[in-house]
Amino acid sequence: MDIRTYLCQEARRMHADSVQSLPPVADWPQAREEWLAQYFAMMGVTSHMALTERPPLNVQITKETQRDGYRIQNLYYEALPGLYVTGNLYLPTNVDTPLPGVLYVCGHALKQKEYYQAHPRKFAQLGFACLLIETIQRGEIEGHHHGTYHRGWFNWYSQGYTPAGVELWTGVRALDLLASLPEVDGERLGVTGISGGGAVSWWVAAADERVKVVAPVCGTATFASHVCEKTVDGHCDCMFFVNAYGWELADVARLIAPRPMLIGSANRDGIFHIRAIRETFADTKKVYDHLGAGEHIRLVETPGPHSYHAKSRRAIFSWFLRYLEQREVSEDAVGDIDDSPEAQEDPATLRVYQNGIPPAERTSTIQEDFLTLPELPSIASQEELANVRESALAGLKETSFRQFPNTPCDLAAEVEYEIGRGDTVAGGRYALTSEGGWRLHGMWTLPDSDTDAPAVLALRSPHEERKATEEWLNGCESSWARVIAEPPCSPGAPLPRCKSTTRCGLWKPWRTCPALMRRR
Repeated sequence: MDIRTYLCQEARRMHADSVQSLPPVADWPQAREEWLAQYFAMMGVTSHMALTERPPLNVQITKETQRDGYRIQNLYYEALPGLYVTGNLYLPTNVDTPLPGVLYVCGHALKQKEYYQAHPRKFAQLGFACLLIETIQRGEIEGHHHGTYHRGWFNWYSQGYTPAGVELWTGVRALDLLASLPEVDGERLGVTGISGGGAVSWWVAAADERVKVVAPVCGTATFASHVCEKTVDGHCDCMFFVNAYGWELADVARLIAPRPMLIGSANRDGIFHIRAIRETFADTKKVYDHLGAGEHIRLVETPGPHSYHAKSRRAIFSWFLRYLEQREVSEDAVGDIDDSPEAQEDPATLRVYQNGIPPAERTSTIQEDFLTLPELPSIASQEELANVRESALAGLKETSFRQFPNTPCDLAAEVEYEIGRGDTVAGGRYALTSEGGWRLHGMWTLPDSDTDAPAVLALRSPHEERKATEEWLNGCESSWARVIAEPPCSPGAPLPRCKSTTRCGLWKPWRTCPALMRRR
């Protein structure tokens, strides 16, 4: 079995376990609190969501444009000090009573405010206050979503960082902004968006109960499908949390239900396959049915590739009118967006920063300090060391090693062959079974001594040059035994050596090396 087969097996197992054991309705609030704590931890937002007093938004309106029946405010706010988020607020004119508010979260299109403008404009024409916010990746300040995906920043995972968490937080702060406006009724808020915005619609609605209705578009599928069908290769890092607790997407729905959710998805989407969409909907509906709210969940399938369709847009507008305004307007009567060229605002009209980017911005580097990493413990005694060790191991077992088998399997260890030194055994090759289906191998070397010796264990890197690990071990004490463990993956050709101007000289997959990306 190779590593991909193993990952597919584990992903399918997590999918099979998803929403299979739901607590009684009476116990739902307590269970939800436990799930919410896990969710925040996997998103890396625990400390932010726990704030009793959130930092000021410092909203700055840089321009206002009047149009027939609505106006557009260009603004930015600080989700955290220096974490600037740009957006456009579309408000109907002549507002007499507070309006329902809609947060529109963007997908990965370039020039997001211009690309998606027809959607918030239509919401304003229907009587909603609609705030469109740009992502940290493609706003007017360029930040990073593709850390592991393009740059090889795998320290994100070890730290518990994901850009999904940042987009969740900027979305929650956008709800704070909407709720603070005199034109908006903070008790009637909704969220919607497509693609990356479809995923963030899930994330924000799960995190914040102020969201009374949600409509993710082309952002829904099982995590198992992303692994087994390799659609993960077409996705951004913001589409996933650090899945320490082994959730499926339908498990996120436990935090949203019974609030109304409409899932819009295309039936020929190359990165969200329709079968996986239907599976997610079926599992999500189990949650809603369990809570007696089956009528509050709906799947709208549209023909074509990864995109909006008039059918999904009309369904969303009608859905939001029903649940935020208690108005029944049919999908035929509600109308569609006007995406004609003459109806679109030019980039200068929607641009937020009129006189340059604010100083001391953190948006472009937020991955470096969004998380507060724990400080090194102060250890003054053996007893304190034992306590810290016990606490650290408990934390690792709860999160990083949570998916390890609870019951160890038979190691079935064997020596495959030995290497001699004269008439004695100097080392050899071993094999063992770490868990069902996994037969691991490695080498060991003994020191030239008859006494028991300490042993150092080294993990061989995939695709490394022959004997690279052995050469590294030559720097260890000659009196130590040496054990090499080989990684559980299929052998392959050496990876191309990076030839960038930085001359890092490392072996890298092409996706993680900017120089190789340019050559491709």
